Amino acid sequence: MSYATKQDMIDRFGETELVQITNQEDHAATVINDTVLNQALADADAEIDGYLIGRYALPLASVPATLKRNACDIARYHLYDNRVTEQVQKRYDNVVAFLRMLAKGDASLGLDAAHQETPTTGGPAIAAGDRVFTADSLKDY
Repeated sequence: MSYATKQDMIDRFGETELVQITNQEDHAATVINDTVLNQALADADAEIDGYLIGRYALPLASVPATLKRNACDIARYHLYDNRVTEQVQKRYDNVVAFLRMLAKGDASLGLDAAHQETPTTGGPAIAAGDRVFTADSLKDY
């Protein structure tokens, strides 16, 4: 299972940028090089799995939105190769810091033991039994 898809990359970074960074040798290209993009996405998956494997059973049943975003940032970083911009580098560094926190247990993906997103509730619930002491039971005191 892949954490991100070609469409996720297009939605985040635009087709024009992806055409440019997947065709670094062919400046006249007008379409995304799927082979190059798929390799970058596979590399991103492997990098993420390296951090998750100690804390989660892989593959995950569902992909949390944060991992989809992180996979896109990692793939983009790898596509830029040695021409990484400051923004791309900063985003990659932030992803690696987050993944390290996940590996240490200092952050969570919000998944339960079955790797499903943990449902949120409206707050704590209190269940109380019947009253033990009432006015009638205490009238002789």
